[in-house]
Amino acid sequence: RLFHQYHKTFAALNFSDYEAISRCEQEVPEYFNFASDVLDKWSQIEKVNRKGRKGPSNPALWWINEKGDETKWSFEELAFLSQKVANVLSGPCGLQRGDRVLVILPRIPEWWLLNVACMRTGVVIIPGTTQLTAQDICYRLLASKAKCIITTDVLAPAVDSVASKCQFLKTKLIVSESSRAEWLNFSDLL
Repeated sequence: RLFHQYHKTFAALNFSDYEAISRCEQEVPEYFNFASDVLDKWSQIEKVNRKGRKGPSNPALWWINEKGDETKWSFEELAFLSQKVANVLSGPCGLQRGDRVLVILPRIPEWWLLNVACMRTGVVIIPGTTQLTAQDICYRLLASKAKCIITTDVLAPAVDSVASKCQFLKTKLIVSESSRAEWLNFSDLL
């Protein structure tokens, strides 16, 4: 069953394709970036399809919280927002390709934006569960040499308690409606 008209363009490789690649009979891109090579392509396809019809497109991300509030983003919106987040990471956060960022967030829409933005910029994302303790966070920051940490106001006090031990940590970014001393606010920067 086909789910979209571009099924051949985005079909998974079959076993013979993998063998062809291993024998160097099929071209493999030297550089691949999910954000630009997949998400941006889907965004362009969505733009073309939207011109010919009315109504909303299928969501690329559809998130519903425990209260029933929902966030729906099209591929175009997800691509645009991830570009804005990439600008935040490379601008105010001062991150460059190859730098590491520890992201400790619940599965909120910002988590997805940060994942795609890191792919887009070449920043290495280190995901962490919200169940980490201050000691766990310190260990991960020291072992990874992360230059940035991104979390919510729930874990910010734990990060503050160990930040002085983490010499590589330069930037702390908080995803919260409120401000916190010595932290950049994600919503404000976006």
